[in-house]
Amino acid sequence: MALTGIQIFKLLPKTNCKECGVPTCLAFAMNLASGKAELDACPYVSEEARAQLAEASAPPIRPVVVGKGVRKATTGGETVQYRHEKTFYSPTLLAALVPSDISADALAKKLKGWNALQYERVGLNLRPELVALKDVNGNADTFGKLAKQIAETSEFNLILMTEKADVMKAGVAAAGFKRPLLYAATAANADAMGALAKEKDLPLAVKAESVEAVAKLSDKLTGMGLKDLVLDPGSREPKQANADMIAIRRAALKNGNRSVGFPTITFPCEMASNLDVETMLAAMFVAKYGGIVVMSDFAGESVFPLLLERLNIFTDPQRPMTVTQGIYPIGTPNENSPVLVTTNFALTYFIVSGEIESSRVPSWLLIKDSEGLSVLTAWAAGKFAGDDVGAFVKKSGIMEKVKHTELIIPGYAAAIVGDIEEELPGWTITVGPREAAHIPGFLRERFM
Repeated sequence: MALTGIQIFKLLPKTNCKECGVPTCLAFAMNLASGKAELDACPYVSEEARAQLAEASAPPIRPVVVGKGVRKATTGGETVQYRHEKTFYSPTLLAALVPSDISADALAKKLKGWNALQYERVGLNLRPELVALKDVNGNADTFGKLAKQIAETSEFNLILMTEKADVMKAGVAAAGFKRPLLYAATAANADAMGALAKEKDLPLAVKAESVEAVAKLSDKLTGMGLKDLVLDPGSREPKQANADMIAIRRAALKNGNRSVGFPTITFPCEMASNLDVETMLAAMFVAKYGGIVVMSDFAGESVFPLLLERLNIFTDPQRPMTVTQGIYPIGTPNENSPVLVTTNFALTYFIVSGEIESSRVPSWLLIKDSEGLSVLTAWAAGKFAGDDVGAFVKKSGIMEKVKHTELIIPGYAAAIVGDIEEELPGWTITVGPREAAHIPGFLRERFM
């Protein structure tokens, strides 16, 4: 359970040395309690106090790092049951399944196709992270070769799936440098799998037939010294799987049950007979509460909506999504293309840029920082005032890209025309449509 600022203060050295960046130890304690500071900022805290604070401040669901390289990711680390209470921290990791009897050429083709599934949104590169290599024939040599191929020839990180210790050792020997997730320790092989995961310092999935059974098995493994676990309660019927995900999250957060205080892994690929239904189930687990979701395949029409759902679910609901202030070319604009301006609220950007693109009129879209507010709200709050917009246009660099001096502003901000004209003498300020849906017709009528 999280400590209060006063409880943390009692464990600090109380020197008020200011080396942590704040005037007093009490202020530092309050920052620690609110998550605004790190314990390492205090150079004089004792090792005993450090251990107590680390244990007490640990999130109820342990964060587990899977993989290395550009697709390295963390699962777990969550602190709330519902997103609106605070935020979710570690986006659900998406994996696609590969059987160990696949040929090297077929695997290479799959990896190339999957690697192309990357989408640019709000300055972020949205993409899946994992390939799950599943042992289907018990051939350790083949399993190791395929694991090595995935690890060395792709950006993807791995889930090594086998319940045979010798096969798992071959996979770890070939791809251990990528920090794969080992799947899975069961009641029958827990000692061998636990020893391997501990020796190589790798995350280990725990599979059982119920939430209660997986909790007992996780206790055994943590007793062996393992910390980075991922839980699979074994349910493959969608309704029960959903109930198990909720039960594990609630037990960890509400009851402080450390036995289930780990991220989870789910298998829509084993719950449906086609990718469409798998995608629907995966969407459910992205929202509640799969740490890793394993699909039978990646396809653009399924993975793209999952990535967008994930982006929306795992953003702080108390902070609006924004895009970076600047100039955004839509299409291939030139020096005669129209110039439009709007706010940096991500939804506004998506809608406006999409409508401009659909008009087929190449344009320059200026995005002004409005602290994530929509046009009408930003105008009302003084974050999209005429003088500010005019000053932004001057500094943006758009004057170096176009010959004309016409600026199109959102219809809802028509009241700022005069102030912009004062700031931009000689410019023509045109009031555009109020609704984004009318932008295509407006642009085609004026510029085509």
